[in-house]
Amino acid sequence: MKQIILFLSILFLITSCDSDDSEVSEVQFTVIAQGDVYNGNFETPKLNLVIKNNEQWNALKNSMSSYSVTKINETDIDFTKYEVIAVVDQVYRSGGYSIDITKISQNNRNIIVKVDQLQKGNLTSVITQPFHIVKITKTGKRIIFK
Repeated sequence: MKQIILFLSILFLITSCDSDDSEVSEVQFTVIAQGDVYNGNFETPKLNLVIKNNEQWNALKNSMSSYSVTKINETDIDFTKYEVIAVVDQVYRSGGYSIDITKISQNNRNIIVKVDQLQKGNLTSVITQPFHIVKITKTGKRIIFK
């Protein structure tokens, strides 16, 4: 009888413990800008950025062409409340490509940013570099790009 109670107690403990990572919820984000860098210097490599202050934000804006910067909906970010997530794709020799932050979710430890390419390109003969920039509420969690 003691063995059955011990077994059931262990079974109860094992099934009642759940992983901190298993509880996933969606994170709301606001699109700041999305488009292509045209006629830029195209020296920015493909990258994923988490921007936490004005210096980093200004550096990103300065690396983009003036045409692309005019597409930014919100240039003044309150970094005490928000973080900016930016994804920049590779340089393409034709237009029509996109890079898209399609979903942001979180668990107890991490923010997961899902990045996809919804438009596959080869539409125009212009050199482009797609980008997508969003903001989320400030968090102390590690941000992972997938």
